Amino acid sequence: MLEFPGGLYALTPETADTGRLLTQVEAALTGGVAAVQYRDKSGDVVRRHEQASELVALCRRFGVPLIVNDDLRLADLTDADGVHLGRDDGSLREARIILGRDKFVGASCYQSLDLALAAQAAGADYVAFGSFFASPTKPAAQRAGLDLLRDAAPVIQVPLVAIGGITLANAPQLLDAGADSLAVLSALFDASDICASAHDLNQLFAAEPEE
Repeated sequence: MLEFPGGLYALTPETADTGRLLTQVEAALTGGVAAVQYRDKSGDVVRRHEQASELVALCRRFGVPLIVNDDLRLADLTDADGVHLGRDDGSLREARIILGRDKFVGASCYQSLDLALAAQAAGADYVAFGSFFASPTKPAAQRAGLDLLRDAAPVIQVPLVAIGGITLANAPQLLDAGADSLAVLSALFDASDICASAHDLNQLFAAEPEE
């Protein structure tokens, strides 16, 4: 099984402007993000295929994995580096069969350790918990507590990803509670300087004490 990289996990903003999206993601990659997730809930199949394909090529230049959110078929068609599935987005085992062992399969586990244990048993390469803080993109999302990360750390052997309203100010408490990776959208792509924001967030991982 591949090891999903710890660190800053960039979640892309949804936009019809492919050129702007690529410019934003390139700035984040230059700032040192460890992984990128392509998120687009629109029904525009052509746009989604174009953007995902372009992002795969861009991320490969930086040696960073591109994960497709919620769409196994798109991940397969564009030769993305993996897929991230929510509770209602399909089978983790099916994703593993289709994508193979050399691709990442991630799972949203919301506020549930039981879901994380099930995802781990099904072969997930990482599990994501959240929302930990109020999120501009999902303001109605249920909140997860820091104890969830502390409880998960001893029993989940794959990386723990924290998501939801994460900023430079509140991120350290997530790392202290056991998060291996921080999935960030607004604090990164709404910043006036995306590269600098990525760099600043990355410094939190550089400051982590060695085991």
